[in-house]
Amino acid sequence: MILTVTLNAALDITYRVPTLTPHASHRVTEVIERPGGKGLNVARVLAALGHDVTVTGFAGGDTGRVLHDRLAREPRVTDALAPVEGATRRTLAIVDAASGDTTQLNEPGPTVTPAEWSAFRESYEDLLRRGMSAVALCGSLPPGVPVGAYATLVRAARAAKVPVLLDTSGEALRRGVAARPDIVKPNADELAELTGAHEPAQA
Repeated sequence: MILTVTLNAALDITYRVPTLTPHASHRVTEVIERPGGKGLNVARVLAALGHDVTVTGFAGGDTGRVLHDRLAREPRVTDALAPVEGATRRTLAIVDAASGDTTQLNEPGPTVTPAEWSAFRESYEDLLRRGMSAVALCGSLPPGVPVGAYATLVRAARAAKVPVLLDTSGEALRRGVAARPDIVKPNADELAELTGAHEPAQA
């Protein structure tokens, strides 16, 4: 079993339009809704490759209920998202069919309270003790979660002797790297920001 963590989970909504024109009204030709956020996307790919996956992070409000419902339909995926009082965010992608370009709008996540963060950490450590073969920590941090959150989760995985991958950016990445994850997956810009080097091999 592989564990993926998506602290800032989302409901991804995709609208397809024939042509996206600013300041105009559009007829949407297709609407797709699915669980989103980097860790949930990773889980979907792992499941498609034949792996059993447990997903955790936060979910709340009406959007969170839709997220739980969609996850229940995903084969090989176990939903262990922790409850929060705030509403799970939505992301809106508008696909221009004529050009193939996508315009992305990302809402902020729910504000996570200290008590909710503490409860999540306990459930995360319990999941690690259930024989996970690896854990992937992915994506941005919602408001209220400490900037050193990934460092805390990396250390917990290392203490449980579970290999850990980190995929985030900015200060959360900088602090997370200091906790020594087994694998880090920055893109070129994130790597340059982290190291000051723009040549990947040097960085």
